[in-house]
Amino acid sequence: MAATLPGIGLASLAATQSLPRAQQLAALGTVLCLYRHQDGSELSGWVRAVRVESRAGVDSDGLRESLAFFDHEGRCCWRLYLLPDSDFVAWDRLSARLPSREEAEAATRVGERLWRRLAGRLLGGQWHACVLRLHVVPAEVRRPVLAASPAAVSPLGAAMAQRIARTEGAEQNIRVDDCCCAQSASRPGEQIVAGDEALPLLRFNPRKTS
Repeated sequence: MAATLPGIGLASLAATQSLPRAQQLAALGTVLCLYRHQDGSELSGWVRAVRVESRAGVDSDGLRESLAFFDHEGRCCWRLYLLPDSDFVAWDRLSARLPSREEAEAATRVGERLWRRLAGRLLGGQWHACVLRLHVVPAEVRRPVLAASPAAVSPLGAAMAQRIARTEGAEQNIRVDDCCCAQSASRPGEQIVAGDEALPLLRFNPRKTS
């Protein structure tokens, strides 16, 4: 039986139990991740999440698909976006099992983007955007732990990721997959995993289970 987290009621616990498994997220491969620094590392939003929904919207550049994760206060704490570099089959398989919602056309005006960024800084909730390759770390005594490594993307993927980040008013660190960036992204010291426990070169924040 899953251990309850402080402040999470029975309804939220039921939603938590329906969250995707780490293996399902790892199957997505390379994705754009939006997270908030005050929550911790790049994967801390995954640890805080109690429910998730699939979202799709159309802007001037075409279809935009994401997975929006919410904490027990109803705040969106983590977002994953589909990129040309992602595994489309795994994405469709996962999103088809989740509650879905259509999004209004994204705000693309410069003034509105600047206002979002300023509001995020003033309220301490600004999004940060990075491209991650999701994977799992096997565990002998608990469920596999979700992990991620910084990833470089194709020029098309980078253009889409940068556009989404600008629309959301997010600070961004997105790398294009050329020879130098690919070498940098493959360095083991740059691997990241959300969390408090540690393995060599990795950080953890596994979901609590009993």
